[in-house]
Amino acid sequence: MNPNYLDFEQPIADLEAKIQELRNASAGPAVNVEAEVHALQDKLRMRTAQIFRNLTSWQVLQLAR
Repeated sequence: MNPNYLDFEQPIADLEAKIQELRNASAGPAVNVEAEVHALQDKLRMRTAQIFRNLTSWQVLQLAR
C-alpha cells in the first residue's frame, strides 16, 4: 500500500502504477503499448470520478487534512 494514498484511493494508486509500468516497458523500440495505456487512463478517470463522487463524510475529512 502506497503511504501517499488514503485507503479508499488505493485503486487509483494501483492503476497509476500499472500505467507507469507499461510506459516503462514500452521504452524499447519493439514494444508498443499505447492502446493499453490509453484504455487504463480511461479506466483511471472513470474510477477516480466514481470514488470521489461517493465519498463519506469521514473520507472528505481525511482528504482535507
